[in-house]
Amino acid sequence: MPRHSRRILLASCVLVLGSAPVAMAPAATADPVATADPAVGTSVRLLGEQVIEHNLDFAGTTVGGLSGIDYQERTGEYVLISDDRSTRNPVRYYTAHIGVGEHGVGPVTFTGTHPLRTATGDTYAPNSVDPEEIRVDPWTGDYYWTQEGERTDTVRADPSVRIAQPDGAFAGDLPIPGNERMLPNSGPRQNMVLEGATFAAGGTLFLTSMEGPLLQDGPAATATSGAPTRITVQARSGPLLAQYVYPMEPVFAESRPDPGLGMNGIASLLAADPLDPTKLLVLERAYVPGVGNKIRIYEADLGTATNVLDVPISGARPVSKRLLVDLADVGLSRIDIVEGMTWGPRLPSGARTLVLVSDNNFAEEQITQVFALAVDQSAGSRSSAAAW
Repeated sequence: MPRHSRRILLASCVLVLGSAPVAMAPAATADPVATADPAVGTSVRLLGEQVIEHNLDFAGTTVGGLSGIDYQERTGEYVLISDDRSTRNPVRYYTAHIGVGEHGVGPVTFTGTHPLRTATGDTYAPNSVDPEEIRVDPWTGDYYWTQEGERTDTVRADPSVRIAQPDGAFAGDLPIPGNERMLPNSGPRQNMVLEGATFAAGGTLFLTSMEGPLLQDGPAATATSGAPTRITVQARSGPLLAQYVYPMEPVFAESRPDPGLGMNGIASLLAADPLDPTKLLVLERAYVPGVGNKIRIYEADLGTATNVLDVPISGARPVSKRLLVDLADVGLSRIDIVEGMTWGPRLPSGARTLVLVSDNNFAEEQITQVFALAVDQSAGSRSSAAAW
């Protein structure tokens, strides 16, 4: 490991370990559904959008279910993972060129696809994993990808973070916290598990987020109440360093005609600054039957939150957050189930581009939408938010 990288890792470990677990140093009780104020001085505008043909055939696979996206600056390509559980084609990822610039978003041109493989070199059997997020390792070019596991009346399978080489070959696993294991009366809810992930601190850290609260942390979000979920910080090589409580918003509306069916959860996580592990973007994706979708992106700061790794969250100081953008406000032709986001190329103006993709669930009534936002932050607000 390069000397400067060791320094970054050491500083990051000091930062995340500096907040003692609640059992050792209880924090003042905080409202787990804190109000999120809009980010002052930040301009967010739509650059353009593209809709990928439904059931597009590429290299003998059906393109769809795109639930994660990352940008490879070295090649200028994007990598996208499908959440197909090997029921249509083997679990896989795609590479693509997407023209993103000041004048819009060009066509999405797929350039390759590979199945992700098990430790024995096989493709994954149907319904054996549930892929969600994918990130390119900035040091090696390998892919870290998350999958949600399963919880049913007859099956309990743990979630995981897996590492693949660029050809899809298995390269390892990262450990997960004990509280994320599928135990009979604790652990993740079904399909509310590891949806978000990002590298941070120059690639020395890997962060993941639960889509919804653990069973032992309380009920899921409703139209009248938000819910606490957890963000986990670990070293890129695996050691678990910290967990923090993230306060999700209430579901934005009541479902109809039957109430109580809406949901909200973290769908993607992204380091806001390449070196600062405390600053994140968090994509909250809500769906309400009979109403539609609401997608909001928040700036989150872990800096003053309490470390709750493997301890109850009662009394913990949660992550602070404020609204960056509600996608209802940017002029999209349609808002579908957006699940992936990544930083794209920087614009000549200095603004950053944020590229997002929606998961169509392979359903005819949904769309696979790729779009880009320009995010520009004024100098006056940089002291209180992420450095862009």
